[in-house]
Amino acid sequence: MDFGLVLQTDPPASEVVGLMRRAERNGFQYGWTFDSAVLWQEPFVIYSRILEHTTKLHVGPMVTNPGTRTWEVTASTFATLNDMYGNRTVCGIGRGDSAMRVAGRKPNTLARLGEAIDVIRDLAEGREALVDGSPVRIPWVREGQLPVWMAAYGPKALALAGQKADGFILQLADPFLTEWMVKAVRQAASDAGRDPDALTICVAAPAYVGDDLAHARDQCRWFGGMVGNHVADLVAKYGEHSGMVPEELTAYIKDRHGYDYSHHGRADNPDTAFVPDEIVDRFCLLGPAEAHIEKLRHLKDLGVDQFAVYNMHDAKEATIDAYGAEIIPALTS
Repeated sequence: MDFGLVLQTDPPASEVVGLMRRAERNGFQYGWTFDSAVLWQEPFVIYSRILEHTTKLHVGPMVTNPGTRTWEVTASTFATLNDMYGNRTVCGIGRGDSAMRVAGRKPNTLARLGEAIDVIRDLAEGREALVDGSPVRIPWVREGQLPVWMAAYGPKALALAGQKADGFILQLADPFLTEWMVKAVRQAASDAGRDPDALTICVAAPAYVGDDLAHARDQCRWFGGMVGNHVADLVAKYGEHSGMVPEELTAYIKDRHGYDYSHHGRADNPDTAFVPDEIVDRFCLLGPAEAHIEKLRHLKDLGVDQFAVYNMHDAKEATIDAYGAEIIPALTS
């Protein structure tokens, strides 16, 4: 199993770079960031510094979207980083939640997302693609590689990930839901004539190592609120008891009342009081190192290739170090 670190690009950027360097020293192979241009600093500028100050770490957004940048700009940015630092980027992509809504736009449609996945990958790898009906090719790309991993929850999005993406990002660490969603993605890949085992499966969730569960839950409760945004969209689309989405995912948002993106992904988010302890425990990794190892082994058995640690709480350095000292060796030995 590989490990990734997920950060927000809060200023100063030097701290983000420092934490990524610390992660690489502790055995992490991937460095991810949020991508929401209004809420945080521009990640691609910071990726250049991260890549300059690491040797093997792969970097990318968790996640970008097809709406905030034109597709040829996204592809050229990735291709430039790869040319400078040797194919060490990965494009995590989704419909766009905070990035689009904060700017007063709706998240992208799945049709647009599916088209963007193909175009961005083709352009970044030097192939011609149609951009708004016009053939475009980036002529200076040589031996470019850009895996595109798609974030998804709902049945149509899971199907699209299986049909189009090189990897699937699931932003929660509940084993039941992981098994259900991985199965859906792989079935869609098989139905599309693709090799389902060739897809990389990445689970991303907060992790907090320590014995004080009450404090850990409070530090990670924001995650249930963030996931709740996507769940609310699913309920609006499919209905609360449609059978299209497991109630293990949807039931907890019944007491949800709106969401303020100014607290997005932060431990002090006041809009997450509706998230019960049970959901925090299911969606996150909490407790002593042994508890993390046990749950990660379960996820690995379900086909998870990477666990990406959302590191937005009051123990960033300690979490990175604990994973490096005890947890990563147990899953990679």
